[in-house]
Amino acid sequence: MTPRAQWKGYLKFDEISCQVALYTAASTSERTSFHTVNKETGNRVKREFVDEKTGKPVERSDQVKGYEADDGHYIILEQDEIDAAVPQSDKILAVDSFVPMNAIDTVFFDKPYYLAPVDKVGAEAFALIREGMKARKTAALAHAVLFRRLRTLLIRPLDRGLAANTLNFDYQVRSAEEAFSDVPAPKTKKEMLQLATHIIDTMSGEFHPAQFEDRYEAALAELVRAKIEGRAVKRAKPRKEAKVVDLMEALRRSAEVVAKPAKKTGRKAA
Repeated sequence: MTPRAQWKGYLKFDEISCQVALYTAASTSERTSFHTVNKETGNRVKREFVDEKTGKPVERSDQVKGYEADDGHYIILEQDEIDAAVPQSDKILAVDSFVPMNAIDTVFFDKPYYLAPVDKVGAEAFALIREGMKARKTAALAHAVLFRRLRTLLIRPLDRGLAANTLNFDYQVRSAEEAFSDVPAPKTKKEMLQLATHIIDTMSGEFHPAQFEDRYEAALAELVRAKIEGRAVKRAKPRKEAKVVDLMEALRRSAEVVAKPAKKTGRKAA
């Protein structure tokens, strides 16, 4: 069954355009979800907004957005004022430029989507854009008003369709220099580097999403089943703390360990 489109509009590349639909590529709907309940009664707890000074509940119709000014007062913004100020959607996903596939660092990636043609009429133009990008091994930078916000997207070919990632703006991505400013820069010994690259070569493989299990979700689901069935809840074993050892010795041990299971796991031998 075809999923429900999150957005529909036109993908425009120069004078070429086609109607497309945007679908969510990743979802959290399958996760185990919880409600907040009263431990005493077992009843679900209701969230209520109250005035922080009067303590009285505020009806939804009286709730508006406010920006806190320097003097502590709030500037009230009505929804019609916000609607008039923000860009209006023209339902066009306009391609601005084409960039190499790996030109954008993943720290700029926000949410993933799929793009597909809406009907057979636009399928030919859609395929032309997709195959053109495949031939040049490029991705497209485009912009559109999505969900009331102007967004930049990175679009790339994927199977018979296109994958689209909304991108974080520059002001949203924190500086890497701040995070790494205190990281020391010791010189790496040649022998140690050779051992490290040997381990990496031995452990090289391919990405298969199905092989990676969400252990947290699996543990939560099992916990819920056990509670429903009245079974004893198994407690997870605590992880052993990593011991600080001689780096060269650790590398040598790792090189010996990864060499043994290489044939069983299908990993490439160094």
